[in-house]
Amino acid sequence: MDDIMTLEEVAKYLKLKPQTIYTWAQKGNIPAAKLGKEWRFRRSVIDDWFNQHLDKKFHHFLDNNHESGQAD
Repeated sequence: MDDIMTLEEVAKYLKLKPQTIYTWAQKGNIPAAKLGKEWRFRRSVIDDWFNQHLDKKFHHFLDNNHESGQAD
């Protein structure tokens, strides 16, 4: 399910201050939709955005699709 999140929920999810998320949303640094006076975020888009910001040396963790956690 693609959950819609509030600014406060995104801040908690990413373990950042709400003011940081607000500033990023205002500047277009994080994918968000402004509905009236409120910012909203789609969890799947935030996850994709976060993964794109991982250092390239860690991208192989994304390519493995968590196969390393399976029993041999």
